[in-house]
Amino acid sequence: MASAALPVPEAAAAAAPVQPKKKSNFKYACTCALSASMATVVLGYDVGVMSGASLYIKEDLRLTDVQVEIMMGILSVYALLGSFAGARTSDWIGRRYTVIIAAAIFFAGSLLMGFAVNYVMFMFGRFVCGMGVGFAIMVAPVYTAEVAPASTRGLLTSFTEVFINVGILLGYVSNFAFARLPHHINWRIMLGVGAVPSALLALMVLGMPESPRWLVMKGRLADARVVLEKTSDTPEEAVERLDQIKAAAGIPHDLDGDVVAVPKRKGGNEKQVWKELIFSPTPVMRRILLAALGVHFFQQATGSDSVVLYSPRVFKSAGITGDNHLLGVTCAMGVTKTLFILLATFQIDRVGRRPLLLTSTAGMLVCLIGLGTGLTVVGQHPDEKITWAIGLCIASTLAYVSFFSMGLGPITSVYVSEVFPLRVRALGFALGVACNRVTSAAISMTFLSLSKAITIGGSFFLYAGLAALGWLFFYAFVPETRGQPLEDIGKLFGMKDAAVEDDDDTATKDKQVKAAAVEMN
Repeated sequence: MASAALPVPEAAAAAAPVQPKKKSNFKYACTCALSASMATVVLGYDVGVMSGASLYIKEDLRLTDVQVEIMMGILSVYALLGSFAGARTSDWIGRRYTVIIAAAIFFAGSLLMGFAVNYVMFMFGRFVCGMGVGFAIMVAPVYTAEVAPASTRGLLTSFTEVFINVGILLGYVSNFAFARLPHHINWRIMLGVGAVPSALLALMVLGMPESPRWLVMKGRLADARVVLEKTSDTPEEAVERLDQIKAAAGIPHDLDGDVVAVPKRKGGNEKQVWKELIFSPTPVMRRILLAALGVHFFQQATGSDSVVLYSPRVFKSAGITGDNHLLGVTCAMGVTKTLFILLATFQIDRVGRRPLLLTSTAGMLVCLIGLGTGLTVVGQHPDEKITWAIGLCIASTLAYVSFFSMGLGPITSVYVSEVFPLRVRALGFALGVACNRVTSAAISMTFLSLSKAITIGGSFFLYAGLAALGWLFFYAFVPETRGQPLEDIGKLFGMKDAAVEDDDDTATKDKQVKAAAVEMN
């Protein structure tokens, strides 16, 4: 009896179903995401370095406050043009080579600004940099979302915002490191150093694979299959992802081969894409577009650029004096932003997009009220040093960037890169970036004038009101997307499967043919 019982565990083990073994492909997908996301360092560095460099540029080039506002905010307008050019370029030559173009453009712009001899030449350098930034912030999240498996897409896509914050911190450190040099030299070095990460980025991207979804759109199924096998958790997942992408691209399930002709279908050409997304959208597409544009709008309308770009001026208004103290506190703000966004990247796929978004916006609302209160009290007593009000301003600013970095900051690019269907994804994301950059330009180019009109404290009370509206919008119009395959996210807004749409189209055509036959009889 005992001897008969011995083989039972082995028999049970043999009878148990074999679970598919997970492949260790996370490192490869993570490397791809890191390489692409480094493109957004250029935006962060420009934002961070200009916050301090503008103090010396204004002095050296003898600029007015209006010229400074334009100089600070115009990059967002130029980035708007770059994002649309980047969307078209990425659909034409691929996501990977578009990242290289972004790096090359920003490299040239950084050198132009560093060697500028007057305001006109400097602004031309801003134009070139802005185009590079537009390319970068459009293509990096799209590429990462298309490469990443659903299980870690939130984590990997949030790397774009992580590197923006790393760039901001590097810009602050550059300000602090070179501030002691002569004022006609220091700002040139601060800006010229921005060419270094661009050159490193161009070299790193050469080792990246192309986006599997872009490859499928071009009919290169064999190349797409290779990338998916390297980035999926299991071979079965790679096959499933390929089938979903083929369906989204309009390629029949039974059509296979190394290179296939992609059938033309509704939404397959550029004019149809614009029609489907902008000129004649379905109610479902309209809801998707509203959610995407709303998230981008409120990310900027809640005053994040005013806090980051004008942080030395904000701290000076709070009663902190001396360049070293101002830039030192600004560096502390940069460290806080970076630490909290690193924390957020590991919570996006655990907690979800929606809870973090709502918590983040509510926290920002409280902090903006605190910052507005502190600045108002300090402004009403210019000859007194009110310690508690200064402390409230510093604490509110650090808490604000912390709440921003744990939710609204990283989730914007993650969410918008997910919600659009494949056929309109590049254009949809570009429209989101455009909304983001226009709002950013409006905020950054009016902050100084707004502060003079309603006081600097009143400006932050206004941003608090916009944060309250943002929270209501997110609660009403932004569904959770955590863990959903990209091709299935449209269902959250009421979209049908591509296969179902095709069946509906076929059924409609059949009915039309039958009706025509009846009329002829």
